Amino acid sequence: MLKTLTLITLVLVATVLATALFGAWRWQSGTQELRARLVAARAPMSAQRVDFRELEGLPAPVQRYFRAALQDGQAMVAGVRVRHAGRFNLSEDGEQWKAFTSDQQVVTWRPGFDWNGRIVVMPGVPVLVHDAYVAGEGLLHASLLGVFSLARLRDTGALADGELMRFFAEAAWYPTALLPSQGVRWEARDERSARATLTDGERSVTLLFTFAESGLIDTVRAAARARTVDGKSVPTPWLGRFWNYGERGGMQVPLEGEVSWELPEGLRAYWRGAITGINYEWAR
Repeated sequence: MLKTLTLITLVLVATVLATALFGAWRWQSGTQELRARLVAARAPMSAQRVDFRELEGLPAPVQRYFRAALQDGQAMVAGVRVRHAGRFNLSEDGEQWKAFTSDQQVVTWRPGFDWNGRIVVMPGVPVLVHDAYVAGEGLLHASLLGVFSLARLRDTGALADGELMRFFAEAAWYPTALLPSQGVRWEARDERSARATLTDGERSVTLLFTFAESGLIDTVRAAARARTVDGKSVPTPWLGRFWNYGERGGMQVPLEGEVSWELPEGLRAYWRGAITGINYEWAR
């Protein structure tokens, strides 16, 4: 009996390991294909270097931000590779925080990114996630062990709008992408905030940026971003918060952040993370 139980256990362990290895290979292959599409969608950048003369006429807090975050004459960011670690809340209406790590590739023009996350739902059992905006299309794919699909969405409507908003908000990590020469239009609001609009093809999104006393970005807010509730998309106010700035690539970028939904009962955070590595590709 003991030998039988031992054999069954060994078979189960071997099956799980084989499934995990196959899933990892399959997921990596899909990641490579997705990122090849991301790179193929690139377009020539309209400017190669930062020129502070283009700051003239911008709202005062926006000018202060660029002077605090950038250096006049530095190269524009053409691409970024970011690694994160933190915790992700898997519950729609409660607290179910799980550890995650992620690797994200960003192309600044044409705007696009792929967030490749690994969320550990239990020891040795990860959910793998692609959250992406590629060639004007939003994509979300979640898979247990990289084998069993939990969600697969591909959309040029509300999901794509939400993913472009994410790209725009996360430009705090690649701040040259927020310059007017990169297609961003700024509108004055008050001494500590301004609205910004980014257009990609026929799609335009507008976010409200607020700035700290240091001049750097404090929060980014969307009046409505698609939120999945019981399998349905619900437009919901969305807030990103940044802090702990440091110099990376000659720029001041936030090293920690949090993302939340603004619900009637208050903020519900669902992503808290820190940068563990960031590498830039420069325009030339």
